[in-house]
Order: sequence, then C-alpha cells, then structure tokens
Amino acid sequence: MPLYLNAEQTMLRDTAKDFVAEHAPVSHLRALRDANDATGFSRDLWKQFAEMGLNGILIPEAQGGLGLGHVEAGVVLEEIGRNLSPSPFLTTAVAAVEALKGSAQADRWFPGIVAGETVAALAIDEGAKHRDAVALKAERSGNGFRLTGAKRFVTHGHAADLLIVAARTAGSPDDAEGVTLFAVPRDAAGLTASPERLADSSLAARMAFEGVEVDADAVIGEVDAGRDPLGRLLRAGRTGAAAELLGVGGGAMDMTVGYLKERKQFGVAIGSFQALQHRAAHLYSEMEIARAAVLKAQQLLDTGMDADDAVSIAKAITGMATTLSVQEGIQMHGGIGMTDEYDIGFYMKRARVLAEMFGDVGFHADRLARAAGY
Repeated sequence: MPLYLNAEQTMLRDTAKDFVAEHAPVSHLRALRDANDATGFSRDLWKQFAEMGLNGILIPEAQGGLGLGHVEAGVVLEEIGRNLSPSPFLTTAVAAVEALKGSAQADRWFPGIVAGETVAALAIDEGAKHRDAVALKAERSGNGFRLTGAKRFVTHGHAADLLIVAARTAGSPDDAEGVTLFAVPRDAAGLTASPERLADSSLAARMAFEGVEVDADAVIGEVDAGRDPLGRLLRAGRTGAAAELLGVGGGAMDMTVGYLKERKQFGVAIGSFQALQHRAAHLYSEMEIARAAVLKAQQLLDTGMDADDAVSIAKAITGMATTLSVQEGIQMHGGIGMTDEYDIGFYMKRARVLAEMFGDVGFHADRLARAAGY
C-alpha cells in the first residue's frame, strides 16, 4: 500500500482543511477558554460537521453514513489538530462508532451522530494513567445490569448524550476476559459527572456510577466478551488520536518555520542561521516519519488486517514527534513563545493532553515489548 493519499482522499483533505480553518481556528478555542464555556465545545459547530457529512465518515452507507475508512477519518482529525479545534469528533464519530458497529445499539445511536445531535463519551479509564484494567462492576439485576464504580478522564462526559462504558462482569480487574461494554444514556439515574479543566482548557469528567440500572439491550456485543468491541474502540481511538497529534505537531511546525522566516536579528531572518536550519530539518524528518506510521496504521485498520502493533507504533511515534515539535516551537519563538498572546503555547498544551489519551509513549512501548516477548 502506498503511503500517500489518493485523489479522493486529497479532495477530502482540502475540503476539511478549508472548513475547519474557517469555522474552528485557534481563535475559536481561545474564545471558548476566555468565556469559561461550560460545555467545552460548540454544539452548533458539531451540527455543521454533520451538514458537511463528516460525522458519518465511518458509519456504513446503509445506516446513513459515508462508509469511508480510517484514512479519511484521520484526514479530518489532522485538520482538527492543526487548528486545535475543540470537537467531539474523535470520541464520537471515530471511537464510539467503531465500538457500536454491528450491534443493536448502532441503529439507536447512529442517526443522532450523523445528524450532529448526539455526542458520545468514552468511560474506559479508571486511574491516573491509561491502563487495560477494568474494575467498575456490572452485576445482574432483573433483566439487565446494575453498574457501580467510577471512571476518570471521560472527555465530554458531562455534556455527552451517550456513554460507552467498560465494566467488569466476571473475574478480577486485570483479567483479559469478563469485560462487557455498555451503551448508557447520559441521563440514566444514579449517574453523575464532575467536569474538570485539563491543561489544554478542554473538559473531562469524573463519572460516578451509583447503582446505574441498564437493561440487557444496553450490552454492546456479548456479555463477558466486551474485549472485541473495546478493542475496536481502542484501535480507532489510538489511531485517531495519533492523527490529531500529527495535526498538532504539523501546525506547530508550520507556525515555527513561519516565525523563523519573519523574525530578524542582526538585520537578517533568524531562519538563515545554520543551527536553527538544522533543528528545523530534523523536526521535519521526525514529523514525516510519524506521518508514515499513522497512515500505515490507518490502512491496516481499513483492510481488516492485524493492526495492533502498527497502532501502538503510530501513537508512540506521533507522541514523540509532536512533543519535539511543540518544544522546538516554544524554544525557537524565544521568550514571546511563553506568553498567552502567541498561539504556540496552545499547541504544547493540546499535545500534552493528546499524548496521554489512550496510552502515552511509555504505555505503547511496553505494549510492543510484551508483544515481542520481552
């Protein structure tokens, strides 16, 4: 598979680039932050995404979507990252959609996602760092289940209409089996959310499940076999987060290179200094390697091949490359890069949050080492 976009994907990229840059540039994020917006994103913008057809990229045509793949979803996510656009696209149109595919819950929730009326949140993490352990309990109750426990770092959890919840139906928290995935309406009795600001001004919630009752139809897939839909969710989420990180790193790099061309010292542009040229060239190389890793993971997901290793490689490499990009951006901007007036600082904050989502560099390096038998 060639590691470049085809003609149709390039057209989608150009469309997404113009749309996101016009309707959700960095100034949009700044305005939400300055207003201390309680939602953390614009529902009107989410509906505009729907009007463009973007929300249904991964939803089959038979269910009202575009029936496209992860490469196309990544094209949109890269532009979201490049503009630091606050959006539920990653959690809803990518991760949640992949989890719901093929389940009875898809027919219930897909129409709202396609129309831009439904926002989904992912209640999968329970500790300070992303891990595979699931401890929240789901106990049999009547013809359904009672959910008891807590989840952390649930992005958009306070404002979502739907929660995708990983719960323990058998075994201990570290068991690979005995996990079940549930689709839980946000207004379910006994479910509370405590939103908190993250470093990038986005909102993530602590979710408390105090005997939340759901019926058997809320199960996504099969009871005790939730690792299958959860695996689809995580592969899609990790690859999508890598694509968004790629946009963040690319946006920071473009801003930095532009600054090198404009900023003058001793009567010449600082971009003419060889030391800065070397650093810029190194950064470009690292970002291109990350781009290839992300595209490979997306292509493997779209062909249905085993993509676990490629997904971890993509998430880890983009985490490192984007961290380099935002750090070099701050340094090459000098003292003004530390001020709120310049947007480069926003890129560093977003990169920090995205690098942690669905596992940081250390998590995926360990995962790859274990897969290799070390």
